[in-house]
Amino acid sequence: MSVQKVPIHVSNKRAFIWDVDHAAVLRSRYRICGVLAGTLPHLSQQNAFLGLPLILMPEEVVFLVEKEFAVLIDDPNAHREPTADELEKWDASRQLDVKQQHERLEHEASTKEDKSQSEAAIRKRQEREEKRRKAEELARKAADPTYEATHESPSQPSPSPAPESTPSSSIAPYTVTVPASSDAFSWFVPDEYTYSTLESAKAAGIWDYPENEDERAKCEVFRDLWEKGNYMGGGSKFGGDWLVYPGDPLRYHSHFVATVQSSPSAPLRPMEIVAHGRLGTATKKAHLICGWDPVTRVVTYLSVEWASFG
Repeated sequence: MSVQKVPIHVSNKRAFIWDVDHAAVLRSRYRICGVLAGTLPHLSQQNAFLGLPLILMPEEVVFLVEKEFAVLIDDPNAHREPTADELEKWDASRQLDVKQQHERLEHEASTKEDKSQSEAAIRKRQEREEKRRKAEELARKAADPTYEATHESPSQPSPSPAPESTPSSSIAPYTVTVPASSDAFSWFVPDEYTYSTLESAKAAGIWDYPENEDERAKCEVFRDLWEKGNYMGGGSKFGGDWLVYPGDPLRYHSHFVATVQSSPSAPLRPMEIVAHGRLGTATKKAHLICGWDPVTRVVTYLSVEWASFG
């Protein structure tokens, strides 16, 4: 049974996931997390919780395409110029959405009005009972002059005036819905602009990673860490290439900050080792130096942690 490949939309040589189902597949099936970068419509004044699109690291994109888990789509060219008929249908669907919103608002308003009318009926009934009670009391006073001295009527609170209803606006408000993904549009035609290999994407000019030996070394180390069952996230805040998690980052803290040495002869200064060790220990992580040998195509690992000796 063939598994459908995840479409990765490429624009300006950056990779995006615009569908929430595709983002869920990447995370649950392929252990690829990416970074959410979109603003939530109802929480636009904060950046603690973000939404689609999901931005993928270059190493994640290379891994997914080389493993045949995903394909690259030239997003700008995949959206052709819509025809007048297509635009008319799109506008009709938009107007239908506005009409449905208005009908829903009218239904909610009528429900609220029915409730207020029932409350007004209860208030009127209470007023009638109060008037009848006062009339009976006046009749007893007229018949018996000593009634007022022996029967003091408790003071009753005057009924509160009914709140004035505000006139409804002649123009009902509505929300403009902008879908995150444009795949459903009839003018989105990705067939001619879908690339299943990195070579074809590079030939089309939409992707160029990896361009050199350093970038190729990062891709190979990323693949090796993934094959060992790890999750990877961006590590620039901690002075490395990635953070390495033993499980889903929503459930686990990262154990390592990883940096890549592109070859056995790549320089590594002692001060860098000290800095990596001190920084990793200060953030409760060990620093993982990942060495890639392009000749033997083997990855070796060395973890550094500050021991506070001396």
